[in-house]
Amino acid sequence: MIAPARSAPETEVGSPASAPGQRRTASSALMPLMEAVHLLTQHLAPVAPEAVPLGETVGGTGAVDCHAPRAIPEFPTALRDGWAVRGADVVGASPFAPILTGRRPLWVEAGARLLEDADTILPPEALDGSSIVDEVAVGEGVRAIGAEASSDTLLLATGQRVTALHRLALQATGFASIALRRPRLTLIVAGAPELDTVSPLLAHWVAEAGAVVLGIMAANTPDAIADVLRTQEGDAVLMIGGTGFGHNDHAAAGLALAGTARVHGIALQPGDSAGFGEVGGRPVVLLPGRPDAAVSAFVTLARPMIATLAGARPTLGSRAPLLSKIASTIGMSEIVFARRMPNGLLPLGGRDLALASLIQADAAILVEPDSEGYPKGSVVQGLPL
Repeated sequence: MIAPARSAPETEVGSPASAPGQRRTASSALMPLMEAVHLLTQHLAPVAPEAVPLGETVGGTGAVDCHAPRAIPEFPTALRDGWAVRGADVVGASPFAPILTGRRPLWVEAGARLLEDADTILPPEALDGSSIVDEVAVGEGVRAIGAEASSDTLLLATGQRVTALHRLALQATGFASIALRRPRLTLIVAGAPELDTVSPLLAHWVAEAGAVVLGIMAANTPDAIADVLRTQEGDAVLMIGGTGFGHNDHAAAGLALAGTARVHGIALQPGDSAGFGEVGGRPVVLLPGRPDAAVSAFVTLARPMIATLAGARPTLGSRAPLLSKIASTIGMSEIVFARRMPNGLLPLGGRDLALASLIQADAAILVEPDSEGYPKGSVVQGLPL
């Protein structure tokens, strides 16, 4: 639920904060995307690590290397149900040359610890009464000491995102909690909350990026926005909407009142009205309210900021051939949304992409500003959405 902020009087229509066509807060020129990302992240440091229960770690970013404290398994164990024997004692056994046992082999279940003299598991049908009628290779059906992970095996590296498989391995080796870096973010809707459709999506993506959403608030005047920004205690803020230059666009003006608006206007399509600044040393990213522009700016601007605060390794995405060409205009970085298909990436479009098409996207292709696009068949990188 969005919590409304205290309302403040509107600025006059003729003021720079509210007039259509107002100057950009930082510069009337659009800042190149890569320059903007560098300026936003260059002085950011990873947040302090915290101990997190293992059950809550998936999606988080490891703060330290996690090594297996012991060998797994610590003793030979059965990989399957069967008869535990010494392999050397059953060599050559067959229905035509059965081997009589002095004593009946011990039956074991999968995962059971083997006795010291057993090193092989026979299948159930290998025993006929008191005779062994089948042989297997010595050691078959047994997991040796350290076969799963030797002592000091690296299970999770610093900066690596924790997956469900990491959690499985960490739990199997005895971890109850691990150290993560989890940036805390607040989302501010800079406009009418009843018109907001983007903040739930971005809150979900923030959590997927390993951060914690402290809350979603709303403010629709420069003073109200500034008041909300001054009260934040997290590590960063995402402000959604109000980044344009119309009568009701107050995101940049509110940021300037509370702190510093460093950039307003980035050479990115869609998303050219995005920007950022800081309040009390805390980064604030301005994201457009239109869905395609918000997603574009989040992927290219907000996600690198969150990764830096989390100390996370870069997310490179996967490379695949284009199933149709992409045409682009030189001078602007462009995000083209795409859908992964079995044989490649299908471009769906970029700026002003209809919602019905946007919901089909599961990847984003970044076209560099010096490129006119890519022909069909070009192998490109698809950033995950």
